[in-house]
Amino acid sequence: MNVSPDLDARFRAAALAEGLVDVRYDLVDSPVGELFVASTARGLCRISYTVGGQEEELARRFGIRVLRVPLDEVRRELDEYFEGERRSFELSLDLRVTAFNEAVLGELARVPYGHLDTYGSLAARVGRPGAARAVGSVMNRNPIPIVLPCHRIVGADGSLTGYAGGLAVKRALLELEGALLAT
Repeated sequence: MNVSPDLDARFRAAALAEGLVDVRYDLVDSPVGELFVASTARGLCRISYTVGGQEEELARRFGIRVLRVPLDEVRRELDEYFEGERRSFELSLDLRVTAFNEAVLGELARVPYGHLDTYGSLAARVGRPGAARAVGSVMNRNPIPIVLPCHRIVGADGSLTGYAGGLAVKRALLELEGALLAT
């Protein structure tokens, strides 16, 4: 069955207006590849460098009513970031994580644009100075990279360490922010 674009748009708008959607998602083109972005009524809940299979994860975590609709505000802020016009994000966030993860992600959000920090430093700031590896695990599972800037976290010796989007993406984001010289 073919549905006209107009009918499809009206269906999606009606579902949103009636509160029939638990989580909305869209795909956003960026200089570091296509991004999967998702938002609940509370706020942005996911940015992923992996596009496939995300709908099922959203349904498990946030509710089964998942619908693809444009996320204009998310797209706008990400576009501004990649164009070098935005240094911080104003999006509401929906973090459904453990207390430790929330504390770490809260400190991560305070790492300024264009600056680097270390896993150990974040661990110390959340009152767990010996928990650099645990902080690394939180960075690895960061549900909202870029907005929660785990790309700004480096090893104690300043080396670039793992990143969900890959080290090339981490380097590209840091170069965009002027934290690293372009290679």
